[in-house]
Amino acid sequence: MIATEIGKAGRWLLLAAAGRGVRSGLSRNKAFEPVAGVCPAIRCLAAFSGFVEGAVVVIGDRDMPLWESVAPVARSLLPVSVVVGGDTRTQSIARGLVAIPQNARLIAVHDAARPFVTPEVISRCFNTAAECGAVVPAVMVSDTIIRLSGDSCDALRRDELRAVQTPQVFEAALLREAYRRAEEEGIDATDDAALVRAIGHTVAVTEGDAANIKLTLPNDFALAGRMRTPDEAHTFTGFGMDAHRLAPDRRLVLCGVTVPHTLGLLGHSDADAAVHALIDALLGAARMGDIGRWFPDTDPSYKDIRSILLLERTVGELYRAGFMPVYADITIAAQRPKLAPYVLEMADNVARALGVSSEFVNVKATTTERMGYVGREEGIAAYAIAAIGKL
Repeated sequence: MIATEIGKAGRWLLLAAAGRGVRSGLSRNKAFEPVAGVCPAIRCLAAFSGFVEGAVVVIGDRDMPLWESVAPVARSLLPVSVVVGGDTRTQSIARGLVAIPQNARLIAVHDAARPFVTPEVISRCFNTAAECGAVVPAVMVSDTIIRLSGDSCDALRRDELRAVQTPQVFEAALLREAYRRAEEEGIDATDDAALVRAIGHTVAVTEGDAANIKLTLPNDFALAGRMRTPDEAHTFTGFGMDAHRLAPDRRLVLCGVTVPHTLGLLGHSDADAAVHALIDALLGAARMGDIGRWFPDTDPSYKDIRSILLLERTVGELYRAGFMPVYADITIAAQRPKLAPYVLEMADNVARALGVSSEFVNVKATTTERMGYVGREEGIAAYAIAAIGKL
């Protein structure tokens, strides 16, 4: 992570994800269209998670089901709330500002359609805004730009032109005042800096990044998918195993599903052996230790916690480390009860926690033909293999 000059306290992200994205040719909001397995909104939240205290995501009025599908991963990254936007970008950002705490000092407004923003750009923007009050990142224009006028055209000087990107970062009071004035005067803008300049404040310009592209047209998604899909050199595999003793007066929880049985698994948490095995597999793939290092059973805060929540937190740590879950395969060894009726629900639970499609999670159950501690119904064991890729 890039070092910053000020801490996360008082810094907030306002993620603009309410656009319809008509030009993309998609049937749904492009902020939730997976690019190489990860939707842009989640990529953005992961990029900002080490820099901000929390985030407000502005979505469209029809997008709540899309948001709910990625919410577990989003919550694992940072504190986040959701606001339904308005008819225009200006109205949407204004609604998002209301949801940001009044004690915020700096607010970064970022387009969810720019999912490849780098830590370097974010750091530069926050540090510059702390000094100047307002900043935008921009890159040099490589193409010749012309201005059409009737049947003629004029070429503009490239050395005088810059392409503005996001995040645009502002002192919170300054941005709130700019939007208050915009509402008062009926001004609409597609650029936050324009509203800040309209109230007489100078906006600084810092270096952007050519890779910080905006996903707008169908070709943008195709190109981004080819660029970001993990290849074999950037895919890592881990293995995990866990076992817990069966005991009376305990719920039997496996992959987040409560399975009817006379006995349950004994442990500090809900003792979900299948999820514990998967957490170890994920951490092993990322070379990040094991479950005991991250969630020790000596910590009272994890007493009776749902292990599926620990899995969500693990996914958040993976994203912050620059990895994304790709695939999971879990085997549960139990003599009784019969688990086959529950494996599809188990796979769905795990997929939601990982932030991947259910087709990339497999859960299966077996017995040990009455051999060993599993066969004697003294305990249940679980094994998992997980694949992760570089973001």
